[in-house]
Amino acid sequence: MAEEKKGITVKIDAALHAEIRQFIEQNGTTMADFVSQALYNELHPKIQPQEVKNMGPTRTMAFQMPEDMLQNYLLNLISFNSQQLLAADVNCDGSVDMGDYISIIYYINKSIDSFY
Repeated sequence: MAEEKKGITVKIDAALHAEIRQFIEQNGTTMADFVSQALYNELHPKIQPQEVKNMGPTRTMAFQMPEDMLQNYLLNLISFNSQQLLAADVNCDGSVDMGDYISIIYYINKSIDSFY
């Protein structure tokens, strides 16, 4: 026995209608199938939103540096062993990222400056 069907009538912009019409012609489907799938996807998304962790107040810092300098810093970071990487996790989030690396470079440069 076939499922009962109900109708939906909506008005949309002519440009959007033309785009949808072109899509369904190219894909060999019908307007009913297209709208049914679009509505189903909207009501039942494949990717569920993830819970956002409250990290408290945050600040953003951005700057530019020459590409060769950045590549040298990244190569140095890759050469760290596991003990050094654990110590390098400045913000203790379980991974060493650019923010941690910038902190490391800052402290290294500060230490070097103190020798002179």
